[in-house]
Amino acid sequence: MTFNELGLHETILKSIDEFGFKEPTPIQANAIPPILEGRDVIGSAQTGTGKTAAYALPILHRLGGHREGAPPRCLILGPTRELAAQVEDQFKSYGKYCEPKCCLVHGGVGYGKQIQELKAGADVVIATPGRLLDHLQQKNFDLRSIEVLVLDEVDRMVDMGFIDDVTRIIKLCNRNRQTLLFSATVSDEIKRLVGRFLKDPVEVAIGVKLSPAETVKHEIYPVGAMQKFDLLMALIEKMEIDSLIIFCRMKMGADRITRWLKEHQYNCAAMHSDLPQRVRTKSLEEFKTGKIQILVATDIASRGLDIANVTHVINYDVPEHPEDYVHRIGRTGRAQREGDAATILAPDEESKLHAIEKFIDQQIPQRKLEDFNYFHEPIIRSGEGGPPRRRRRNSASSRFGRRR
Repeated sequence: MTFNELGLHETILKSIDEFGFKEPTPIQANAIPPILEGRDVIGSAQTGTGKTAAYALPILHRLGGHREGAPPRCLILGPTRELAAQVEDQFKSYGKYCEPKCCLVHGGVGYGKQIQELKAGADVVIATPGRLLDHLQQKNFDLRSIEVLVLDEVDRMVDMGFIDDVTRIIKLCNRNRQTLLFSATVSDEIKRLVGRFLKDPVEVAIGVKLSPAETVKHEIYPVGAMQKFDLLMALIEKMEIDSLIIFCRMKMGADRITRWLKEHQYNCAAMHSDLPQRVRTKSLEEFKTGKIQILVATDIASRGLDIANVTHVINYDVPEHPEDYVHRIGRTGRAQREGDAATILAPDEESKLHAIEKFIDQQIPQRKLEDFNYFHEPIIRSGEGGPPRRRRRNSASSRFGRRR
């Protein structure tokens, strides 16, 4: 199947062609036709499979261009500011020749520009739940005109505790709307949401079982809690790193690791939800362009974001939710490239590791890092230990960006 066979408007096909896309991904090929028919859809697919285009393209076809001064016709809800901004970028790119007006609504910035755009008339509102509710409570606009509601990365919104806000927003929308729900996984809580608010939905499930990509080599490094940062430094020194994301469980932990790395002359930045939006946007852009080589982040960066060419991931903390492990290490090894992921395991995190291994139905190799001065000999599963990591090349060291 090609995009030309899906029945999309020629203005949309023109923009798709300029991107060089010829064949839709499985989620796009299976979701676009029922969306064009006006059906409610549940789309389940892993991150990086083209979910945004799967709903953006048929929505742009349905909207058919900008209506001057008209109230919003489409609302897209997402969990984070970065994901919302990314969705806006894709709508503008795919809608290059039909020119929809998009309004980005999220926290961390002032209300003025958002209010102006809402009052001027926007075809598509792309929002995070908290700021959207603020605007609704201030009566800056309402949702009675919404024809299409998209709930994007719903599993992440559930994990972040937004489910009550999402439910309130859905209840304020036009009852005759079309509802599209996209998620990497569909939990029981999401199923309850579907049962309440979607009408006879078409289910499109593409490779919904989360599992580590075959292109990612992932390993566990047990160590005492007092030596976690020392082991992190040793891993960074031994890896052949071009770009690295270090994941922490808590915002304070991300700030602390960033501060310590900077004290060791590493070029890095933090990324979490307590930072001002301008700081988050700058950090993400500098990481994407290679100006900084280390991003220290919470799970805000584990899914949804389009970050290419990440060579390594290190889990400084084992994630609370097993599925987040797959999303985290999935930041590397993308587009058929090989990637490396390491998880630093303290003794009190063993139960989280067991939950992850049960979730992915495999044991993750455990390793002892060669030449590292352990205070206490790490307990490695029988038969494991593995070969030492190669020391990174001098050329990689210069690219990595440690300041001398």
